[in-house]
Amino acid sequence: MTAVKGLFLTVRHLFGARKSRHTLDIRDENYFQQQQGVTTVQYPKEKMPIPEVARYQLQVDIEDCIVCDLCAKACPVDCIDIQSIKSVGVIGKTSDGSVKRLYPEKFDIDMAKCMYCGLCTVVCPTECITMTDQYDRSTSKLTDLIYGFSDMTAEEIAKRKEEWTRFQADKEAAKKK
Repeated sequence: MTAVKGLFLTVRHLFGARKSRHTLDIRDENYFQQQQGVTTVQYPKEKMPIPEVARYQLQVDIEDCIVCDLCAKACPVDCIDIQSIKSVGVIGKTSDGSVKRLYPEKFDIDMAKCMYCGLCTVVCPTECITMTDQYDRSTSKLTDLIYGFSDMTAEEIAKRKEEWTRFQADKEAAKKK
């Protein structure tokens, strides 16, 4: 008897699938009411509409980053790797007026580890780290999912470290005098 019920259900869906559903926006109040027709989305030609508050790929506006490391500390899976270089003075201001005193030597996010919780975006004081609506960044190599947002070259990193070391040495020499 159970096999007959299962077969009946399969046949009913088979004939019900002859007509195709028209695409509804996920924000439509009748989105979950439509139960008949084919539900397969022909991806990538067709895409499901995504909600405005969806959480997908992370994006960092490095020009607004003060390298405070709060996002890395808030991340429960440690997917954010930040290394900073101290500056001898103020190096600029962000778009919200925050003072920048650290250079971002390294700012990497491993999206393979990320669980898309959004905690990093909440704690960021300058709101430079945001969730985008991009969800398809398929790759066959896991290392391609590590996104680097720092724009410093190896020469710049060496120069900034040298400046800081020289500043510290001059400061120590001034103390001894």
